[in-house]
Amino acid sequence: MADNSEHIVIVGAGAAGLMAARELARAGRRVTVLEARDRCGGRIHPLPATEFGYAADGGAEFVHGEAPVTRSLAREAGLTVRAIGGAQWSFDGTDFSQESPRDPYDDRLHATLKDLTEDVTVADFLHRHFAGPEYARLRHAVERMVEGYDAADPARASTLALRDEWMNDGLAAQARIDGGYGGLIDYLAAECRNCGAAIHLGATVASIEESGGKVAVRCAGGAVHACDRVILTVPLPLLREIALPAAAREKAAAADDIGFGSVIKILLRFTRPWWRERKPELSDMLFLLSDETIPVWWTRHPDWHPVLTGWFGGPRTAQLAHLDPQGLIDAGIDSLAAMFSLRRDEIARDLVAAAAANWANDPFARGAYSWATPRTRAAQEILVDPDGSILFSGEALYRGRDMGTVEAALASGLETAGIILRG
Repeated sequence: MADNSEHIVIVGAGAAGLMAARELARAGRRVTVLEARDRCGGRIHPLPATEFGYAADGGAEFVHGEAPVTRSLAREAGLTVRAIGGAQWSFDGTDFSQESPRDPYDDRLHATLKDLTEDVTVADFLHRHFAGPEYARLRHAVERMVEGYDAADPARASTLALRDEWMNDGLAAQARIDGGYGGLIDYLAAECRNCGAAIHLGATVASIEESGGKVAVRCAGGAVHACDRVILTVPLPLLREIALPAAAREKAAAADDIGFGSVIKILLRFTRPWWRERKPELSDMLFLLSDETIPVWWTRHPDWHPVLTGWFGGPRTAQLAHLDPQGLIDAGIDSLAAMFSLRRDEIARDLVAAAAANWANDPFARGAYSWATPRTRAAQEILVDPDGSILFSGEALYRGRDMGTVEAALASGLETAGIILRG
């Protein structure tokens, strides 16, 4: 029979941590959540609606694909998940076009991917099958998608893990939650508290120790939480910053075989949608891709908020690691000015509000989200093994298709809670 007096400490109040906490607290377990930030949500970061005209997201924003756990939770919370449409445009340095650089090669690319049986890195895949100069545009387009959409390094990223995304156009099936992901986090946090879970903010975990069948979780401020089990839901890079018992430390080393990407996100709110005035053909624009410093932009289409969101993902973001938020905002304005043949001051004078984050510089994230290498599935099996009193959970450990998403985090938290409850 399950021991309902069992005390479980969950490190991290992001989507995975809160989901696990709610399930365990509902089942009568004593649950304590320790969160280093002064807010819940982790890499979900709501921004003030007063600044952007709607509940903007400084972190995770889109609902990808079917996302059954996310959609079910949203319904429970009374939130609407709304599909979004619109066109994907590209800027080649001279003109705007809806043609993808991949279009002329798609049939061969899909056929080659379909026949692939051995997993290789994306760089190796392109070198083996599309090495000639006639494929230069295809290689560039694929590498930029891997970097920009997956925040991954083509030299390490798994081709098989990305195959479904390429075959099914990963940018196509997108949705947003009305009011942003913040509403989902608020609901989960309230549910946790209503079920008796304690959530401690500003609690940075420094070490976890085991002795005599008990576990002690020590915080940087000196607080110690004795418990029976711990669930670590922190982003992968932070596993290196928490002192762990030998067995857990050995298990955590498997995380080195899981990629973890960096992302820069910039939100710019203007007095009016000047890009539609400048280029009326862009009235249906959702995404805009280019080779500018900030290479990806999107709109709120079909909503008419005059907001552009800039995005730069992957290892090349290290080039901008020295910039503070204002420096990133300036880089975004410069990129837009170059694409639309405007002076930067013409764009800047219409700016009402702006926010920017380089998630690699965030001390409680050290990056944005995970991606698969050819060795990731084996690493995940090691990390999700339930043996021992320290368990690992989070978006990086989700073994479904949409690893790295909020859906992945929620599903992983649910799975980890289930392991404990079934044990």
